[in-house]
Amino acid sequence: MTPATIDRELRLARAAVFAAFTLNGFLLAMWVVHIPAITDRAGVSSSLLGMFVLLLAGAALVGMRLAGPAADRFGSRTLVALAATTISMTVIGPALAANPVTLAIALACFGFGNGALDVSMNTQAVHVERAYHRPIMSAFHAMFSCGGFVGALVGAATQRAGWSPQLTLTCAGIAGLVVTAVLVPHLIRHHHPETGSRPEHYDASEPEVTAKPRADRSDRAARDLATESTPMATGKDAQRENRDRTRKVLSLGGIAFVLLLAEGVAGDWSALQVREYLGASESDAALAFGAFSATMTLGRFLADRVSAAIGPVAILRFGSLLAAAGLGVVIASPWLPLTLVGWAMCGLGLAGGVPQIFTTAGNLGGTTAATDMSRVFTIGYLGLLAGPAVIGWLTAVVPLTAALAVPLVLTLACAAAAKVVSR
Repeated sequence: MTPATIDRELRLARAAVFAAFTLNGFLLAMWVVHIPAITDRAGVSSSLLGMFVLLLAGAALVGMRLAGPAADRFGSRTLVALAATTISMTVIGPALAANPVTLAIALACFGFGNGALDVSMNTQAVHVERAYHRPIMSAFHAMFSCGGFVGALVGAATQRAGWSPQLTLTCAGIAGLVVTAVLVPHLIRHHHPETGSRPEHYDASEPEVTAKPRADRSDRAARDLATESTPMATGKDAQRENRDRTRKVLSLGGIAFVLLLAEGVAGDWSALQVREYLGASESDAALAFGAFSATMTLGRFLADRVSAAIGPVAILRFGSLLAAAGLGVVIASPWLPLTLVGWAMCGLGLAGGVPQIFTTAGNLGGTTAATDMSRVFTIGYLGLLAGPAVIGWLTAVVPLTAALAVPLVLTLACAAAAKVVSR
């Protein structure tokens, strides 16, 4: 295969992963913007909706945990195809729900597909990034944000035009199936880097990712002989390697937990903080989340180039410090413009950290990259869920603005532990 052909196929693979991230953000946004109409149709109260959101999140966690080992076994390309098809087919389910029971079932199916797609598309993104030999992970996550933005605009437009949720989400699901059919053939089909084994129906014309060349027969025989002669040493080495991997995965998961906790706090509480602390109008308060999300999206488009220049450790360290400084500004600021600057600093600081963590988790070596990523994803996702809840509990005893000291301190701890993403 000529270099020109490889370059073209890798560009197509990168575009396909971009499409997967965009599709995920788009379909999630289509569900979110139709929540009021869907809950009215199903007869679900606001308090019960909170439980259903937790159900969706719990199903997503199950999907994440199952998708990791499955992607290691069958390949992330296959899992992207299955998960993207699932989420495209199940996005219509909530709109068809006529009562709380059917809505719960629909959200569980949709959440499961979303969690599986999250892990499988990020695993595929690691393979593409490895083949590119330069950082590109943050841009994938930026496309997820763009997909959410487009979904919100489309949902608002169809509601304004008088479309029913059933019609809108059916069209969204069909579009998702079409996009999936187009993107999957261009994804990288990889083989296990440690064993050199290739999946069934391997096509030599497709780009693949390998960590090292395959050994010839004599090398393999020598390695097998050495293994047989020192079984205890090999077993101890394997146990030590597994312990080191477990510690690394847990460390990466802990950092992801903190960063996503801070992101969840900003997403759910930024507007309310501005309204309560500064007495701003609802329209002005909405600018807080707008400033946060705009700089986060911009930061993710820029983070790859910055990471290539200064490295992932610096991205995580200085980004966490910037996020902490932004939260400090928000806590101390008595003026709306300065508070908006603080939320913007927070979004920019958090933008590049999580992609660095996922890239590191996917490049630990061995044949369990997707499983490692699914563990980090699960721990991090718990932070995204826990952050808003923790702040809510704290507001029972301290003002909301004071409660923001929790993510501030935790992001400072992330800065101190930034070496965990060294590769």
